[in-house]
Amino acid sequence: MTDLPDLPDRRPSLPARLLMDRRTFLLTSSGALVGLGLAACTGDAGPGESSPTTVDHGAGGGVLAAGAAGLIDEDAFQARIDAYLAHATAGGDVGGPVGIAAHLVRARRDPDYTWDAGTVTEATFADHFAKIDGWLDTRDFDLMYLFWLLELGAGDTDTTRLAPEVHAAIERRLVDNRYRYDDPLPDGRVDNLWFWSENHLIINLTLEFLAGTRLPGETFTVTGLTGAQHAERARIGILEWIHERLELGFFEWHSNVYMLKNITPLTMLAELADDAEVAAAATVGLDLCFVDMAAHTHKGCYTAPRGRTYKKDKTSSRDEDTWDTAKLVFDDTDAAYEDSADGGATYLCAATRYRPPQLVFDIATAGGPSVVRERHGVYFDYHQPVTDHPEAPHGKDFDDPANLSFWWSLGALGMWPLARVGIATADEFRLWEADGFEEIAAIAALNDNDPEKLRAWMQPRAAVINFGFLGEANTYAYRDDAVSLATVVDHRAGEMRDQVHAWQAAIDEDAMVFTSHPVTEPDDSTEWSDDGRPGYWTGEASMPRSAQHRRTALHLYVPGWDESTDPLVWGVYGYRPYTHAYVPQDHFDEVRQEGNWTVAAKDDAYIALWSWRAPTWRTYDPAVNATRGMTKPFDLVAEGGPDNVWIVEVGTSKDDGDLDAFVAALTASEPAVERDDDGFAVAWTSPSSGSVEFSTTGAFVVDGEEQPLGDFPRHESPWGTVDHLATAYRLETEGSAWAVDADGWTRTVS
Repeated sequence: MTDLPDLPDRRPSLPARLLMDRRTFLLTSSGALVGLGLAACTGDAGPGESSPTTVDHGAGGGVLAAGAAGLIDEDAFQARIDAYLAHATAGGDVGGPVGIAAHLVRARRDPDYTWDAGTVTEATFADHFAKIDGWLDTRDFDLMYLFWLLELGAGDTDTTRLAPEVHAAIERRLVDNRYRYDDPLPDGRVDNLWFWSENHLIINLTLEFLAGTRLPGETFTVTGLTGAQHAERARIGILEWIHERLELGFFEWHSNVYMLKNITPLTMLAELADDAEVAAAATVGLDLCFVDMAAHTHKGCYTAPRGRTYKKDKTSSRDEDTWDTAKLVFDDTDAAYEDSADGGATYLCAATRYRPPQLVFDIATAGGPSVVRERHGVYFDYHQPVTDHPEAPHGKDFDDPANLSFWWSLGALGMWPLARVGIATADEFRLWEADGFEEIAAIAALNDNDPEKLRAWMQPRAAVINFGFLGEANTYAYRDDAVSLATVVDHRAGEMRDQVHAWQAAIDEDAMVFTSHPVTEPDDSTEWSDDGRPGYWTGEASMPRSAQHRRTALHLYVPGWDESTDPLVWGVYGYRPYTHAYVPQDHFDEVRQEGNWTVAAKDDAYIALWSWRAPTWRTYDPAVNATRGMTKPFDLVAEGGPDNVWIVEVGTSKDDGDLDAFVAALTASEPAVERDDDGFAVAWTSPSSGSVEFSTTGAFVVDGEEQPLGDFPRHESPWGTVDHLATAYRLETEGSAWAVDADGWTRTVS
């Protein structure tokens, strides 16, 4: 192992079993079960048993050949690859780095495919290079896509080879890049990259590792380390990140934006890493991503509550960043690919080492009803009184700078126990100068940059100031062949969350319903998007207290903060005096209203929504406000106050009869709602669940039986149960099985 210069070591500690060196790993990987896809089950196995097959161990630590038992059907997958690449390379414009990669992949696969690779020059990437050279935010995304061109553009034909000067320009930027917030920052320079979110962490670690292994003898500009030294220090962080996903799930849970930003770097590692242990771990991490997506996929729709998402992604599944990748892997929708070239699907098409397990395809396309319960993240009670040394969960002491990236990857910048280490770190590494710290710097300045004042100021304002904290999320998802419904259960009720999606019901890619409590009025813009901040459709000014039992869910909005919390804070984050629902009438066959019920029907499936406050349609002038081409009202507003009860029930003609019968069953029992100083108490008789009782502070009771509102397993579904904090998983369907274990990074499929 190469000695490193004396730089700050802020790496969290890893379990001892993850700290084996590469030589040890390569020696142990001579067994059948260590590596990327190292064991397949043969026909000799009995029910629930595996019969491992020994495979060769190459640079990637050993792989199962595409088409091996237990991996996704290779003939079908190849056909989907061909269809995707035809889509991604259509048109006259080669596009940016991802589009160019798609052309290179297609040319490698098809000798008869022609395109003019000579048109790709340094000037092609002028905007990308300017962003990277200026150390702007999200430059790591650009570097990630450009890195692939070094590999894919190194062919021996005119259609698979990029110019040497293009390769040199990309490599120069890999050498000059700053990979960590605590690396030296030259005087006069500002680094605006947001280093700390879950996806940025793995992207930057991946880039540092692969850049270092590609250029081991180069001296990297910022640190003075060699490439080999950079790779060595990134290696431990990669293993730590993947290990955390096994134990704690995804901090940006079920994100239809950022799951893709996990898939792409993990694909890079599984495909391109020469380190056997890293490649094996990356394969386990990739499988976790696809298991998560598969368990929540319904007709192409990633039907799940989400820790982070935006208006553009949550109002049609066709706009989800994960759409093309899900269609390529699961093939569960007839709707077309959307992006001209996608930053996940393109690289999976290039993959030769990695194939998803058959299990994820089987789960995504499984028929009949299912319920999936999962737990993600870490719980901490930030409302507790300020003390000097609060007990930190998961051994992640708040005062240890080595743990700062862990907590900030959970979005905990507004949490008072981190004020001391946060201010000290921002001072030491000049974080205040970065664009992303503008609001944080203002809050610190309001408290004279004194961590003790800041701690005392943050605690009573935690319901709003801590809006980025993803926290522990217990999610519940119901799916059958025709409709799906999913909810994050009792998550930070009454508090602001900046990019959360609390619940969703869906019939298909466009026919979906959800509610939110808006911070702002609608944007006067004809662009169907937003800036990612809490707004009209993105995030929640106050989270509902939510519960779900199969086809029935209740969402109780009672803000836990208002103008009296802090008039100054209210002036920045004040919310609207109503809640509202997205019900895109254009995308349903019929929408009818009876009393406070709004019932939307399509393809023999139903989504019914009841509001305690009388709901009315808000109409928009498409010349002023974007409507995404919809001509009928889609915004159902419940005016009269920010507090409200929304009840949702989904159904099908198979289970509930025709639409008239479904509506009659819904309206046979009027929900009983009581409102007092503590919030709401609700009782209703659901056609599918029977009697349900729920309140702002009480239990969730269904047919006389109390239902859990937390402490779910890491994963529980018809396909198996994985305990919270487990690092070994096993799931199986009638025709496939999959198991992984962090101890040795084993992966077994059948």
